[in-house]
Amino acid sequence: MASEAVYTHRDPMLKKRDDFEDILEERRNSSDLRYALRCYIPVLYKELTPCKASELKSMVLQSDQLRYVINQVCKETGMAADEVQAEAAAILEEMAHRLQLSTIRFFAFTLSKVFKTLFRSICVNEEGIQRLQQAIHEHPVVLLPSHRSYMDFLLMSYILYTYDLALPVIAAGMDFMAMKFVGEMLRMSGAFFIRRSFGGDKLYWAVFSEYVKTMLKNGFAPVEFFLEGTRSRTCKSLTPKLGLLNIVMDPFLKGEVFDVSLVPVSISYERILEEALYARELLGVPKPKESTSGLFKARKVLSEDYGSIHVYFGQPVSVRSLAQNRVDRCQFNLIPRHIPRKPGEDIHSFVNDSAYRLVRAQEENMVLKPWVLLASLLLQNHHQMQVAEQKQGMALDELTEQAVWLRDLSRQYGAFLHWPDHVSPSEAVSSSLSLHRGLVRISEGRVQLALEQAGGQTRPGEPCSAVTPEEELLNQAVIILSCASYRNQALHIFLRPALLASAIHTASSSNKQEVYNSFSFLRNMFSNEFILCPGATVQDFEEACYLLVKTGVLQINQQEFVVTERGHRTLGFLTRMLDPFLQGYQVVCRFLCEDATEGLTEKQFVPAVRKFIIRHILTGRLRYTEVLSSDLQKNSLAALLRLGAVQKLKGGEEQGTLKVNKVMVNSLEDTLGGKLPTQKAVVARL
Repeated sequence: MASEAVYTHRDPMLKKRDDFEDILEERRNSSDLRYALRCYIPVLYKELTPCKASELKSMVLQSDQLRYVINQVCKETGMAADEVQAEAAAILEEMAHRLQLSTIRFFAFTLSKVFKTLFRSICVNEEGIQRLQQAIHEHPVVLLPSHRSYMDFLLMSYILYTYDLALPVIAAGMDFMAMKFVGEMLRMSGAFFIRRSFGGDKLYWAVFSEYVKTMLKNGFAPVEFFLEGTRSRTCKSLTPKLGLLNIVMDPFLKGEVFDVSLVPVSISYERILEEALYARELLGVPKPKESTSGLFKARKVLSEDYGSIHVYFGQPVSVRSLAQNRVDRCQFNLIPRHIPRKPGEDIHSFVNDSAYRLVRAQEENMVLKPWVLLASLLLQNHHQMQVAEQKQGMALDELTEQAVWLRDLSRQYGAFLHWPDHVSPSEAVSSSLSLHRGLVRISEGRVQLALEQAGGQTRPGEPCSAVTPEEELLNQAVIILSCASYRNQALHIFLRPALLASAIHTASSSNKQEVYNSFSFLRNMFSNEFILCPGATVQDFEEACYLLVKTGVLQINQQEFVVTERGHRTLGFLTRMLDPFLQGYQVVCRFLCEDATEGLTEKQFVPAVRKFIIRHILTGRLRYTEVLSSDLQKNSLAALLRLGAVQKLKGGEEQGTLKVNKVMVNSLEDTLGGKLPTQKAVVARL
């Protein structure tokens, strides 16, 4: 149960953040060619001389760890040492970067032209750049940017070049390497290519880990990778992947370096280039294969306006301080450093906790634009109008009033909000609506989602093609999921208060213990959906209580929650933020209980549940189109697998088949809908 010290929580409003500078301003007023060809002498770790790519490969191939693994592979397979050594060299050749300054200069010139066309501004916190410069000089540095667009890694290198900082070597997927010409250009700008999964390939893992550790230990360049592993199609932060983080922490844990600096970087786009592409992927349209021809076909984006980008370089996080009182490094002295060892449970827990902390740091420094708030309000209005069977949208004045109310609330919750202060609220709202005119329609002073223009469009002179109800639904879902991706950017601000608001709504009474039990259940259920740090349930509950009490929504009298008269508006908004997720999880539970799921495999799950959802939406039994998101469906299945309500069979002909405990799944559906009290016993069992 939460402690009584609810009100001692740190006030989010007290968090100090740096100011920004627009790096495109200078580019608009001076020569791009002079910028690309200027003198570039970056500060390096302990003023080292840069290492050639060929020297780096020799160091890796001659390392004790790789030699040890090569000997192990020879013993296991019976292959000759020369043969395995040649295989290791081929893996490294395929993987390694070939960073060349001439290629960097080419990208600096080209990207200057592209960025000035696409974006109004690229704003960077200069204090963060100064902290990064100091960190690069003192310790090996790992850059951990958020990942919402293909543009991210190009943007990072462009910014570091602009500020005369050492260019990073960047972990990239093999699919980029397959792009003719472009793949090699990326390699020469610092990308090294890795497989999406290694399976049990011991040699590949050894070459990869030794390559990353050699670059890191010797400080030749900052190492950059995406902690989330892939681009977030929903603009929510994804559960962190631990493989690369394990590798970059290893040199410190083994005492090979004094410290490693981890730098979380938050990249916030006012308008995302891939917004419609992501929505279609979430609806089951396959992701286009990366290709050079596809890149040239995408040139039409250059005629669009994508607003501004804010890039915030966070405080460098010392691995040494993270590990203090958490990890006993003496255990690494018991066997030679070059012998690979599987991390123990304590190391796994330490790396996992650190990963969550770093993703939370990314979230906290994300800059929210007015459109994020507008998308949240328009989606909630759309759902309310659906229930009332009305489709007239919101009056522009009413939307502006609600946006100002939500702006003030989000600031009280500690949001990093970029709301233009030099213009009136109505101008700020109109400007945002204009930038996102593909998603909204304004008619007769009213604003609504552009669902009418989403489907059944034909060019002038072309005969109207019949659109089936399912096609119309999926076309409208593209607009709704695109808007939801912007709404999701604000979820980390409202998540904990929203969980508490939903807990108050579903709990069997207003007793603090009952509400806490309900909060704990919901938080546990959604821990695959949102970034909720392991073991921090009480802390999150206290934070939510603090924020709702501070903003006058709740009073806590003798262990009872009392909602104030003015608090109903805020509680209503917060519960509606989570409603699509609650209904999404409920409908997955209903599908697993109602439909014939015998013999259903994990691969068949998403297409089958999508078909079930489409049927229910078209018959009016489901309200939220958002539940068509494959991301939400996969996360709900992951939660049910984690809770033991569904099991995945292993081995034999039934490999990957899902075995459903229908009693438990049905109970979870009822609890999510607030039909059953959340008993302590249920929380303990889950």
